[in-house]
Amino acid sequence: MCSTLNSRAVTLLGMAEPADDPAQTDQSLRQFFDHLSAEKAASVYTQRNYRQALTEFCRWFQEERQTPPSWPSLQRDDFRGYLRYLGRNHLSRAAIQLRFSALRSFYKFLVRRGLAESSPIKNIALPKLEKRLPRFLTAAQMLDLLKAPLQELERLKKASDQPVAETPYLRDLALLETIYSCGLRISELCGLLAEDIDWAGQLVRVRGKGKKERVIPIGKPALAAIQLYWNQLSVPPLGAVPVFLSDEEKLKPLYPRWIQLRLKRYLEMAKLDPSLTPHKLRHSYATHLLDAGADLRSVQELLGHAHLVTTQVYTHVTTERLKKAYDEAHPRA
Repeated sequence: MCSTLNSRAVTLLGMAEPADDPAQTDQSLRQFFDHLSAEKAASVYTQRNYRQALTEFCRWFQEERQTPPSWPSLQRDDFRGYLRYLGRNHLSRAAIQLRFSALRSFYKFLVRRGLAESSPIKNIALPKLEKRLPRFLTAAQMLDLLKAPLQELERLKKASDQPVAETPYLRDLALLETIYSCGLRISELCGLLAEDIDWAGQLVRVRGKGKKERVIPIGKPALAAIQLYWNQLSVPPLGAVPVFLSDEEKLKPLYPRWIQLRLKRYLEMAKLDPSLTPHKLRHSYATHLLDAGADLRSVQELLGHAHLVTTQVYTHVTTERLKKAYDEAHPRA
């Protein structure tokens, strides 16, 4: 049930596209993909990446051994050979880590279901990831971005003799305010429902990775922007209706690619880097909280990180900024 690799990935790995998918008849893989979707509630990106990674391994193994992989009988040397193969094809460290993360998760699933005695992936030394600090917008840059939707609306009104629909721009303002106010992942933003907002308590219920829910604060500017957007709709969202709609009549939610494209447009208008993704607004949220004195554990809970080490990357950002300020200001630096 592995999905078909795109031609770019196939070319990169130097493999010819087979006539059929070797994982189509693999019951263990099918069960794992169902588990990711139904039980694990993994994001669409995780499901896609794991599907592609396991498909690649199936195809490599088929070409190497002329037989599909028998997962319980594979040995550590099989995966060391695969690691060498990936290295010869000059994949980045992150790409290699992703492929072995998929294999590791798959074997954990097999062991828990009694389909394998142990995982041959354990203790395989992988190339360490390069340390990259998260990119983010400064507070001033963030304010410039938040102004962009209404500035675009005013520009269009002045340039047109015809009435300009305000709803799309008020929606864009509301979703940008909400991302920054709550530090949401893009999937969490798209999945936000009207019933998730506690207007009186200024809180929102967020459905994160793995069906985990958390309740986090939402600021007054974001709530005011949502209300302003809803006032433009013929029927304000209620209950299980999405907060942000791509189709008002059919009550369809926004989808991630649409948000990415709209963000790119507003970044360009604000004279900011248009390559920044919605996730960078989440980085900005976390960095600004820590800069203002929030403790790391609280930021972890707000972001919905399962492990504190995931949140600690933001401390490197704030520490680097403190060191820079010290070097520039202290006479004995």
